[in-house]
Amino acid sequence: MSRGVVLPRREVEATRRFAVRCEDLGYDACWTGELWGRDAFVTLTAVADAVSRIDLGTAIVNVFSRSAATLAAAAATLTEVAPAGVRLGIGPSTKKAIEDLHGRDYDRPVRRLHETAELIAAFTAGEGRVDYDGETVSVADFPALAADVPVYTAALGPAARRATGRVADGWLPHNIPFPELSSAFETVAETAREAGRNPDEVTVAPYVPAAVAADPSEARAAVRGHLAYYVGSGEGYRRAVATAFPDEAARIAEAWAAGERDAAREAVTGEMVDALGVAGTPETARERFAAVSSLDVVDHPIVVVPDGVDEATTERTVEALAP
Repeated sequence: MSRGVVLPRREVEATRRFAVRCEDLGYDACWTGELWGRDAFVTLTAVADAVSRIDLGTAIVNVFSRSAATLAAAAATLTEVAPAGVRLGIGPSTKKAIEDLHGRDYDRPVRRLHETAELIAAFTAGEGRVDYDGETVSVADFPALAADVPVYTAALGPAARRATGRVADGWLPHNIPFPELSSAFETVAETAREAGRNPDEVTVAPYVPAAVAADPSEARAAVRGHLAYYVGSGEGYRRAVATAFPDEAARIAEAWAAGERDAAREAVTGEMVDALGVAGTPETARERFAAVSSLDVVDHPIVVVPDGVDEATTERTVEALAP
């Protein structure tokens, strides 16, 4: 089984060194997120000539701040310098990020995700001219680029998972409890079959929030902070967690909205940490990560070290969970 790791948000040279370290540890892919302050494609381009065999991916870039054509062109250009493959992870992000940062209307996010994924596939197909008449985007008469760019969608709710089944090459679930992953993927699989696609060809690459420390309570605190942030800041994340923890998710979101960050973190239970992340000593974390990786539905687990932890914890975590 392949496995990936999300690059922590650091200055470019430090990110390059971290990617090399991950490659040396045996990881198969380095992914980078993007919210504010760091550009995903610039970061991956800077990493590209420092590594020699790993895939580079976005996990994720949003589908509102760049057009489908811009995303396709960026990913296609990255394939020219990446040493191995490029994986383009896209998602709708959150209303807060899209409206308050990018100044765009958060309009029909699932439909936009669907059409963006479909259009990127057309734009990178390598032949013909692209015409597309969608509900959120339409383009006409531009040539396709020749680039091998599998598109992964960050899809949480049923509608977004159905879009994944119809048009995506991979699925990036985040904050769907691990015990719920198989049943959640059934929505993807059923829709893929209805569309005449083989669901086994949809790569399932879940985020695995992870922290490793000699003191297990420190590791668990890091994962609690990660979960509280996402449940509190995104309604889609809250709903995903609420499939297994409805009352707890509501308490976390309420505390976060009230500005009570510590209370939100404290509302993340131990059961939630175990169902949504990996935390503990190196031995405990390896066992837990192996359990997540061994789920039938999982193809490419992605280690995500929570923001805000120190460099020693980040290094310890990626080393403990390396192949």
